[in-house]
Amino acid sequence: MAVLIQLQNLGKQFGDKPLFSEGNASITEGQKIGVIGRNGAGKSTLCRIILDEEQQDTGDVIKHDNLRLSYLQQHDPFEPNETVIEFLMRYSGKELWECGKIAGSFQLKNELIQSPIHQLSGGFQTRVKLAGMLLEDPNFLILDEPTNYLDLNTLFLLERFLQNFAGGFLIVSHDREFLKRTAKHTLDVDRGELVLYPGGIEDYLGFRDEQAAQEERYNQNIALKRKELETFITRFRSQANKARQAQSKQKQLDKLHFIEVKAAERLVNIQIPPVVHRKGFALTTSDLSVGYPDRTIASGISLSIQRGAKVAVVGDNGQGKTTFLRTIAKDLQALEGQLHWKQDLKIAYYAQHVYKELDTSDTILEFLERTAPQSVTRQQILNLAGSFLFSGDDAHKPIRVLSGGERARVCLARILLSGCDILLLDEPTNHLDFETVEGLGRAINEFAGTVFFVSHDRTFVKLAATNILEVEEGQISLYSGNYDDYLYHLESKLEDAADKTTSTQSSSEAPKKTSSNKARYQARKELQSTLNRVQKEVARLEKQLEQAQQERQEIIDLFAGDSTAYTRERNDHLEELIESANELETRWLERQEALEELTQDLEVLLN
Repeated sequence: MAVLIQLQNLGKQFGDKPLFSEGNASITEGQKIGVIGRNGAGKSTLCRIILDEEQQDTGDVIKHDNLRLSYLQQHDPFEPNETVIEFLMRYSGKELWECGKIAGSFQLKNELIQSPIHQLSGGFQTRVKLAGMLLEDPNFLILDEPTNYLDLNTLFLLERFLQNFAGGFLIVSHDREFLKRTAKHTLDVDRGELVLYPGGIEDYLGFRDEQAAQEERYNQNIALKRKELETFITRFRSQANKARQAQSKQKQLDKLHFIEVKAAERLVNIQIPPVVHRKGFALTTSDLSVGYPDRTIASGISLSIQRGAKVAVVGDNGQGKTTFLRTIAKDLQALEGQLHWKQDLKIAYYAQHVYKELDTSDTILEFLERTAPQSVTRQQILNLAGSFLFSGDDAHKPIRVLSGGERARVCLARILLSGCDILLLDEPTNHLDFETVEGLGRAINEFAGTVFFVSHDRTFVKLAATNILEVEEGQISLYSGNYDDYLYHLESKLEDAADKTTSTQSSSEAPKKTSSNKARYQARKELQSTLNRVQKEVARLEKQLEQAQQERQEIIDLFAGDSTAYTRERNDHLEELIESANELETRWLERQEALEELTQDLEVLLN
């Protein structure tokens, strides 16, 4: 297998903080690699260096001539009012039928493919970018946190795409389940080193833990051996008959060295300050309607949520999860019905935009100390700040120098320190590495208070949730099964949709199919079959025409170069070849015209 990307002695430093120091890795054709590492370790920087968007300080990035690199853009490359199919054709330069085929693999079909992109949810817009990326015909992809803000249906489609993708990729993700399903190799960006392991994330983490355990056992044995040697040397050094042995033991002692065992960074233990556990209902709603003055998002919501419940609010993007959360947080006025929190409960609400309200004159520690209740100790604040990667001197950083992701983590830490009985969390796992995500999931599960949260991180939801609240098509209700049941339900629907042709609507819309849709599907199927047959015929004619023209030219060249080569037989054969070539060319032109007409007809049916 060819090495597509070679990283040699890669070095990169920000200020006095080194990200890589002599980092080395060889990435071969078809390698599917999950990139892991703590926040700030340099994962995104590594991606930008490979994409030539950022320059390394030292070392080289060597790319094979056959590398066709594509990446999932973080910004939106769309033009105003551009439809899905218009964007794909402009972005890729490919024909309509090819764009339609690729779009269909991401469930961008029927009316969706003609919809203006700005009207689509974030998840569907990501699908459009994925289709555009695939149309570039890459053999290697770079995806930096592609799962952020994706709903589960889009996440499943992305997984299926990556599982079936013939090329290789680098994926940075905090979603352990996503990496388990897609990546066959693991690249750990860890304290200046790049470690490329030939196995998935679970295998690598097990290998790393076993390696650390072996190093600990080795060091324990070294410590025992050193103690034995030191005891002997101390006891017999001054005795003449043992002095030579003591010197020999000293030489042995000098050769014994401990292996430097890296401190275990990945065990994240988040402690949320406790609240009093009480029984009864925390929240009740009756015929609640949520939305905006000009638009109702969901109605008829009647719920009774017990205190201490951990409620995962799930559903596709754009269905109303955040609207519901804002309404129960009293950040948005309910349109109709009743909403009642149990008296004397304190509520804290975390949303993705809250970091914009931070006082930038504070340091991290000053902000957390100023906003935490008096009952929270300084040590609890330091511990939680450390869990969110603000330990030591980092806790004294001014907020004004923090990135957006770092500010979001500060706000999340403040919410957890608030001492509130009710925590409402909208996408709390974005900007966290997967170790911190899982630490947060365990902490929420153990928290005595009530938590509502929106998240598409499956590992996090499995760790934290006790109840599933489904938001779908204007309805919000408790799901009867557990989270695994819900995931199975979604994947089954997606599998059903994948088994249908591109003319068939998604399984949730299947009952709405009309006989007209079936007729269009049958017409497309027959037209595509004819198109395939004509394409094969055109290819066969091209090959025959090329052979006849080549043989004709060989005889003409022979006559021109050697006057004695002329014979009646060769001349008759030349005339036959000329006639045959003319006939083949005429038939090729006819079939080519038919092919163009069929393609146009298929384009009409695809619209």
